[in-house]
Amino acid sequence: MKALVLLLPLVFSASIDKHEDVQFETFPAESKSRFAMLDDVRILANGLLQLGHGLKDFVHKTKGQINEIFQKLNLFDKSFYDLSEQTNEIREKEEELKEKTSKLQENNDELKNLSSKIYSEIEHLLQDKVQLQAKIVRLEEKLNQITEGHQEQQDHKEIVTLKQYVEQQDMKIRRLLKVVADQNVQLDYQNSQLKDLEEKMGNASVSSSKKSSAGSSKLEDQPISSSNSTNPMQDPNDHPRDCSDVYNQGERLSGIYSINPNNRTEFSVYCEFTADVAWTVIQRRTDGSMDFNQTWEDYTQGFGDLSGEFWLGLQKIFSLSQQADYILHIELQDWKNNQRFVEYLFTLGGEDTSFRLQVSEVLGNIPSALPEHTPLAFSTSDHHAQHLNCPAETSSGGWWKSSCGGTNLNGKYSKPRSRARGERRRGQGLSWKPEKGRMYSLRSTKIMLYRTELENFE
Repeated sequence: MKALVLLLPLVFSASIDKHEDVQFETFPAESKSRFAMLDDVRILANGLLQLGHGLKDFVHKTKGQINEIFQKLNLFDKSFYDLSEQTNEIREKEEELKEKTSKLQENNDELKNLSSKIYSEIEHLLQDKVQLQAKIVRLEEKLNQITEGHQEQQDHKEIVTLKQYVEQQDMKIRRLLKVVADQNVQLDYQNSQLKDLEEKMGNASVSSSKKSSAGSSKLEDQPISSSNSTNPMQDPNDHPRDCSDVYNQGERLSGIYSINPNNRTEFSVYCEFTADVAWTVIQRRTDGSMDFNQTWEDYTQGFGDLSGEFWLGLQKIFSLSQQADYILHIELQDWKNNQRFVEYLFTLGGEDTSFRLQVSEVLGNIPSALPEHTPLAFSTSDHHAQHLNCPAETSSGGWWKSSCGGTNLNGKYSKPRSRARGERRRGQGLSWKPEKGRMYSLRSTKIMLYRTELENFE
């Protein structure tokens, strides 16, 4: 009985367990598993949606960063290109500076050689001067003897001749000293240019080259004042042939004087005196107050005011050139007040040759614009040379022309104007055009003659 009582709970519990197992396997287990899967799907979908939004924001941020990087790369490329362009410009300018430096060094060497030659000539002339001074002492002794009647009149003529020769030698020495001084000024100018170019080359290797201009060498103007006074010791019958004779007669004040070349025709000229040189001025342009567009007859006879702007006259210039050897000295000033000069040995024909001019250059600090050893006939608007047929705008004034629109120091006075791009410069105004090189527009000109007895300028 006890055993039966013990077995009944066990059977009952077993039946309940069996019943529960059957119910778990049939309905509740299946329904509970299905609801769990839907929740997981929803959670997963929500997570994917948030992940998609995050990826979208990341893509937008990344795209903006890439655009910024591309902009920076473009700026870098442009800066690098600009830097390369500046580097190329610096290299080109450095090459130009090297070429200019080499040319200036060559010019400097030539000027040094020329100066050494001039110094050697001066030493020889000084030696000759010492010897001549010794001869003068002996000749003065002879002169004393002449006054006492111990020598013939021929000795007196010899003394006068030798004194004149000594004076000529003195003039030669003074002239050469002036040339040496001009060469020294030119050498100093060349040296200053070399220093400036060396500084530019040093700066060009570090940064962009800076433009600078070397100052031009300027000549000092001598004070000029007109005077018609005469020397009280001058013989009234002794007519000066040119301004050199006026100077030798004791005049030292620049101004207007009367001369009589070859004792034929007396006329007035403007004499310009310096410490050791007497110039006979044959042309002067300063302000355009005188119209130089004159006829052939006017240029032959001369026109203008000797104290202002004037042209002395071809016939008067010819008469001067026939009595002695002269140097043709041309002074030029541009619109920046830079001054240059050039000098020539020359010959001048008469009116039957249209006053044909032929020159050979002696010295100067500007390229020559007159062809050497080539005869040039004088031309005016109404009297052209045979080889010229110039239009009216290039034939103003009278000059020794080799072509139309070239050098003309007697052209229409006009200030330079700015030109349009591609426009060619016409031959108007006062102009100096070397065969090789640019045309110089001039503010003032002055042409003078200096009498010399120097036989050789080679």
